[in-house]
Amino acid sequence: MPPLHHTPPRPRRVTLADIAARLGVTKVTVSRALNQPEKVSAAMRERVRECARELGYMPNRQAGSLASGRSRLIALLIPSLSNAVFSELHRGLEAPLAAAGYQLLIGHTGYSMEEEERLIETWLSFGVDGLVLCGSRHSERVTEMIARSGCAVVECMEKREAPLDMAVGLDQHAAGRAMAEAMIESGRRHIGFLAARMDRRVEQRLAGWRAAVEAAGLSQEYLMTTPAPSSVKLGGELLDEMLTRWPNLDAVFCCNDDLAAGALFECQRRGLEVPARLALAGFNGLEMTRGTWPALASVVTPRREIGERTAALLLARLSGDHASTPRGLWEDLGFSLQRGGSLPRA
Repeated sequence: MPPLHHTPPRPRRVTLADIAARLGVTKVTVSRALNQPEKVSAAMRERVRECARELGYMPNRQAGSLASGRSRLIALLIPSLSNAVFSELHRGLEAPLAAAGYQLLIGHTGYSMEEEERLIETWLSFGVDGLVLCGSRHSERVTEMIARSGCAVVECMEKREAPLDMAVGLDQHAAGRAMAEAMIESGRRHIGFLAARMDRRVEQRLAGWRAAVEAAGLSQEYLMTTPAPSSVKLGGELLDEMLTRWPNLDAVFCCNDDLAAGALFECQRRGLEVPARLALAGFNGLEMTRGTWPALASVVTPRREIGERTAALLLARLSGDHASTPRGLWEDLGFSLQRGGSLPRA
């Protein structure tokens, strides 16, 4: 007969009562220190956290959610993990949410509405308290799920006149138009627009460029777009094609900074002087635009501020403040133009 193997008993889970007993305080005090830290003193918070670490305490989120009706989870859905625009948004969100005791989850949609739908269904099934969505283009199923869920939702990054719930961002159309107008004011008359990954934000920037050049009576023919993912390499390749097709180009507005950097490198490869021969501009004002030579002109977007404001709205709503967070709220945090050295003044 083979020997019997006995499974050792699992260690008992450390509870709030264990921490309270060790410190000689009540369970309520321990719970507040861990879940509502603003309600206890800084000294007590540190004592409780240190004891929890020593004992190996792990909170039972499921039990806590059932007891409070809150998961203390916020889900952020972003279209790209490599795009610095969304990493800045994440930084703006994470710190204030963490300080309030919320955990930020991240889902990657890959610019797919179907993947966004799948992720939202998953997060809602886990009972997240809030959703942050990058963009305003969603499937009908997503709209229905959010309407029925009662979950707090903020759509980020672009103008949203009729948001699913709340929205924070900037007017991408106005930003695109402003940069095109700056190029026109600098004396340029053959202004191209170069774009990749044609999502809604890029479409709005393109519409702004069209409005500016049309108002100035200039040609809209200098347009090159592709559905391919954006990259620095692609920016160089597309500018090469544009200059081959339209050698009279004297300015190019790129839909993002990656493409603008690639376009700048292509100019350097060709020996074209920027901005004397060709003015260049990008979009978002990423850090790299200030490290190129010349520094790239760009539309500077307040990504971190959008994240911070989004967190503030979610926390206000979840605290019961519906007066300052009504459904349909849209907040425009604006933009600014960075001229750099690649766009001369008039």
